[in-house]
Amino acid sequence: MKKHIILSIAILSALTACKKSWLEIVPQGQLVSVTTNDYDKLMNDPNLYIYYSTGGFQEPQLMGDEVAAEGTYFASLGTTDIYRQRFFQWADSIYPTADATPFALRNYTQQMYEVNKIIAEVMASPGGSDEQKKAIRAEAQATRAFFIFNLANYYCKPYLASTAGTDPGFPFTTEPSVTTAVFKRGTLQETYDFIIKDLQEALQYVPAKQAYVTRMSKPAVEGLLGKVYLFMGRYNDALPLLKAAMADVAVNGQTVLYNYNQTLAPGGAFLPANATTGPKGPGQNQTDVTEAVISKVFNCGAWGGNQTGNNGLVLTPQAQALYGSSDWRLLFYTNKNKDNSINAAGRLRKYGYAFSRFGLQLPELYLLTAEAKARANDLTGAVTDVETLRRNRMPVADAPVPVAIAGNQTSLIKFIIDERIREFAMEGYRWFDMRRLSVDPIFAGMNFTHTIYNADGTATVYTLKQPNRLVLQFPRNITDANPGMENNP
Repeated sequence: MKKHIILSIAILSALTACKKSWLEIVPQGQLVSVTTNDYDKLMNDPNLYIYYSTGGFQEPQLMGDEVAAEGTYFASLGTTDIYRQRFFQWADSIYPTADATPFALRNYTQQMYEVNKIIAEVMASPGGSDEQKKAIRAEAQATRAFFIFNLANYYCKPYLASTAGTDPGFPFTTEPSVTTAVFKRGTLQETYDFIIKDLQEALQYVPAKQAYVTRMSKPAVEGLLGKVYLFMGRYNDALPLLKAAMADVAVNGQTVLYNYNQTLAPGGAFLPANATTGPKGPGQNQTDVTEAVISKVFNCGAWGGNQTGNNGLVLTPQAQALYGSSDWRLLFYTNKNKDNSINAAGRLRKYGYAFSRFGLQLPELYLLTAEAKARANDLTGAVTDVETLRRNRMPVADAPVPVAIAGNQTSLIKFIIDERIREFAMEGYRWFDMRRLSVDPIFAGMNFTHTIYNADGTATVYTLKQPNRLVLQFPRNITDANPGMENNP
């Protein structure tokens, strides 16, 4: 890159400065982009798709109600424990000190500066065609929408059309500015309207197919927009987009499902399993993009530099019971504790994953499409989609949805949600589902609990306080820097 000079891309936000704007960017060097090709290369920045120490779904990994914890192994990370414990307890205040910085918020806002810069500047850059510039800007817009959507699912109430016009939104910025001093939350409706606008505009110009699935393509944007609509309860808007994404994924031919009947069978590519790290699946290979529609990866394994880690986490008995005995996904779990002792109660921990995908995976696209079809009362279509995934996760004979469930809309929707747990347990996905299902009449009355199984045989149970703790509070350094900004209760 002749003119692409990066003296440093270590862009730090003023989240760590109490008296500065919480989204102020303080570059440690200079980020200089000149030509269209320079901006194109910025979209290849690994910081946009690989999250080692912070980001991804690390915090949600601890907040999903499909996880419990073994006390002996859960509190074992020194100073990091205070955050892990508070996320697991759904505490009112996660970050107790005035200078504490939320992990995902810091990571996403730093990257937001980069995509905002691309969006604002690429159209005036020399050396590229208008088509190329629009495509790069579209990728950046879709990436920004993805960031804001995730942050809204941390810091805003679950979307409910009747209250979104007054519920506080997320205080994002669209300017690559280091001097913006005041940030207003606006409304949740305004936040979602902006996410949708970014994705709709991106869809007009984003490439149909990318050389690498780490960059936004047409099926990725279609799938993400469909997911946003589904999470808003706008199922009729979601379904055509999800169908289009499925069709375009097939046309592109880059993304396919692993068939665990082959890869986890004797002699399969994922075997033999390592006694410590489990099968050789995509969870052990951060560069495996086989099932990725848009690849974004975070460190989800045992603590080792990442800010949370899955140390001590086990499946709840309820989540464990969702798996049939022939489900190959069980091979990514072990009944051995981290010290290689046997878990006497038979609880399982996930040991076959050090990395998790959280952008948009083909398995999730199948399940999102199935759910949208089920909610539109296309039960046959929904069953077809969910069974396609299941035939690649267990023996074909065990894949069919039970007849009584397949013919009942409500039961089928619940079955699909359970399939999301079976596919993505202990990877953070459940937190997002807990939030949206809390305002879904089909799931009315849900309660969420966490259990720590203590070494002395007792258990400590935490109950999530609804609706307040379905939303994280902004820490003090953010509210101190923006005294007019409303915090969450």
